[in-house]
Amino acid sequence: MASNLIMDRLEGVKARFKEVGNLLIDPSVISDMDKYIKLNKEYKELQHIIESYEEYKLIISNIEDAKSILATEKDEEMREMAKMELDELQPKVEPMEEKIKLLLIPKDPEDEKNAILEIRAGTGGDEASLFAGELMRMYVKYSDSKGWKTEVTSATEGTQGGYKEIVLNVTGNGVYGILKYESGVHRVQRVPQTETQGRVHTSAASVAVLPEADEFDVELNPADIKRDEYCSSGPGGQSVNTTYSAIRLTNIPTGIVVTCQDEKSKLKNLDSAMKELRTRLYNLEYQKYMDDISSKRKTMVSTGDRSAKIRTYNFQQGRMTDHRINFTSYNLQNFMLGDIQDVIDQLIMAENAERLKESNDE
Repeated sequence: MASNLIMDRLEGVKARFKEVGNLLIDPSVISDMDKYIKLNKEYKELQHIIESYEEYKLIISNIEDAKSILATEKDEEMREMAKMELDELQPKVEPMEEKIKLLLIPKDPEDEKNAILEIRAGTGGDEASLFAGELMRMYVKYSDSKGWKTEVTSATEGTQGGYKEIVLNVTGNGVYGILKYESGVHRVQRVPQTETQGRVHTSAASVAVLPEADEFDVELNPADIKRDEYCSSGPGGQSVNTTYSAIRLTNIPTGIVVTCQDEKSKLKNLDSAMKELRTRLYNLEYQKYMDDISSKRKTMVSTGDRSAKIRTYNFQQGRMTDHRINFTSYNLQNFMLGDIQDVIDQLIMAENAERLKESNDE
């Protein structure tokens, strides 16, 4: 059974859940949108813990009732029913306790956010650009399967196709908490289309996944932002190239530059550019948190270390290997078509095991 310490913590969570519920109907909180949004988010997170806690308490109560029947009841039919209930309930106790322990570990507060997905061609020239384009299509197909919306905010095409760099905004339910495992260097091994002698080349592309900052996370000072407008050069038709709709924003204190040229509307491009600038400023601080995690976790499952080689795609063998968890799949064709949930599930399991170990060691 769960330790008294865990039960005490659960009772504390239940008290906080009630407190937050009362605060959410307080007029002074409702009038403070920033505070209301944060409390509403906390309420939903606590609700998952409370639901599991109540389910766990019901299981324990029913087990105790069944044991009491076996200890006092002489009617064989009643005793048989109690035995059947014990056989059904007892195997549920340990998994429920593990689930509750995991729920009690503080979550990354960014997991529920939307994400900015940035893919850059690395070593390998044109082949790296082609691979970056394939990674982009893989993530778009995966996002479609999750019901997420993807929107390209800026792109620089490669000379032979693909992209030297492409940035997407991905919106949906819990996007960052899932896509964060994709940050790092992705390596591809295959015979490039331009290779005449059939030699296998190794190229790479880097992926960075950033949690999109809310308006409340970062306050932008207009005086710190230099704004440039210019003609778009990306996809979207000839009209894109004849109007000054593209936006370039430079944050003067940090030197961070973002561009957006995907939309024909200057206002839409400006809105997207402001979102990305806010996110990049926010991530300057968030990266310190991720670096702290990487110092504790040997497998670096979701540290956001963008220099770490996380995965190899070997087309000759039809193999994908994730080096963080030594996970290999020989279903590369479907993987490149967006069927990546299996490896993400494995990464989530590995991170949860690390989080539980950290909690037990404290």
